[in-house]
Amino acid sequence: MDQRTFHRLGRDVGVIGLGAWQLGADWGTVSEDDAMGVLTAAVEAGVTFLDTADVYGDGRSEQLIGRFLRDHPDAGLTVATKMGRRVPQTPEAYTLANFRAWTDRSRANLGMDTLDLVQLHCPPTAVFADDKVFDALDTLVAEKRMAGYGVSVETCDQALTAIARPGVASVQIILNALRLKPLERVLPAAAAAGVGIIARVPLASGLLSGRYDEHTTFAPDDHRSYNRHGEAFDVGETFSGVDFDLGLEAVRRLVPLVGADRTMAQFALRWVVDQPGVTVVIPGARDAGQAGRNAAVAGLAPLSAAEQAAVREVYDELIRPRVHDRW
Repeated sequence: MDQRTFHRLGRDVGVIGLGAWQLGADWGTVSEDDAMGVLTAAVEAGVTFLDTADVYGDGRSEQLIGRFLRDHPDAGLTVATKMGRRVPQTPEAYTLANFRAWTDRSRANLGMDTLDLVQLHCPPTAVFADDKVFDALDTLVAEKRMAGYGVSVETCDQALTAIARPGVASVQIILNALRLKPLERVLPAAAAAGVGIIARVPLASGLLSGRYDEHTTFAPDDHRSYNRHGEAFDVGETFSGVDFDLGLEAVRRLVPLVGADRTMAQFALRWVVDQPGVTVVIPGARDAGQAGRNAAVAGLAPLSAAEQAAVREVYDELIRPRVHDRW
């Protein structure tokens, strides 16, 4: 698998990682056996980067990854977790004392003395401009609670503010064929600064898999049922903030580009991999087969210039007027 570098961490990772939100919660039920099967299949296919958070299943995702790490101590994995969403979202909650408590809990869940990468989990905008927050993060690095830190963001403006911070190792941002705005300023700024880009929601919550239609339903405990209008958290996290029916129309326009040797999901993932400045893309997977097919994207040929242009055309015509200025 193609290896890319987190320059400020001094770590190389496979360009296809694994997002582990679904191993904890909010995507319907994933059994422990299925979760371990996903992790095993991903790692056997060359995945070396796992992304989780302390709120995914209130620690369940971290704990499952911790169990996998104990069983595979020589797997050579980089594990990124997140913190900050276990309390009301006020800037005052982002303190050194809370950071110590949150990272200690994640260290216990993951069975790691020093966490590889800890990301602020889409905090309030004011946090990005608070020097005390980043001084506290530097303290946790000095205390060896973590090797480095980054931020997960909702907006491009938040990402640009974070990239300007000298200690920020990574920015995690939504990037997919229905969310192109980060290409304009965020990815070039990150590349110039040596900041890694973790591309999340690469399949727009499954919309870009090509498996859904107007009759598709989701389980009540799946965020694609209960957060379509931002009822629980930022609506941009669900279908990238794109209206479901509009997203289906966009996917139908893209399907003829896919061809016989790849799936729609693989086409969409390869689009992300091909964007200059992307360090790792983190699709989720609910079963071992999905994990293997996602990892295989690293071995596919890059999209052609014509295919890239077609993605841009669909975005400009259908999606840009609805979402581009929101995030």
